[in-house]
Parts: sequence; C-alpha cells; structure tokens
Amino acid sequence: MKARLNITIEDNVLSQVKAYAASKHISISRIVEDYLRTIAAKSEKKESILDLVDSLEVPSHIDTKQDLKKAFYEDQSAKYGF
Repeated sequence: MKARLNITIEDNVLSQVKAYAASKHISISRIVEDYLRTIAAKSEKKESILDLVDSLEVPSHIDTKQDLKKAFYEDQSAKYGF
C-alpha cells in the first residue's frame, strides 16, 4: 500500500532532482522512496556494541583465565600506591 507524502525543498534542489530523475528515467517519488528505504535498512542492521565486542578476537598474549579486573586493580595499586 502506498501513502502520500508532501515535502518542501528549495527550488534549485528540485530542479536538479528533476533533471537527475529525467536522465535516469525514474520518478522523484522513487528516488525519495529508495533513499528512505536505505535509511530504514541501516537502522535495522545496527548491532549491539556487546555483539561487536564478543566478535573481536582475543589477543594471543592475554590469558583468558586470568581475572582481568583484579589484575587491573593490582597494577593500579602498585603504580599509585592505593
């Protein structure tokens, strides 16, 4: 189902878009719809930062069994004396 949309743009932009649409043999509505579709698709594809972090490789020099939080605080304690 199609819905109607009214937009307001500058005259010079409209004339450029009309020329572009004519050269590509498509309508301005199709151009706007395709652009809006790409914006909607990008927002759907956003993944969580946690998913991104989980997908990263663990460097070989890091012991995955070590308690990194404890090691950090021990390092900071030794460095700053707290």
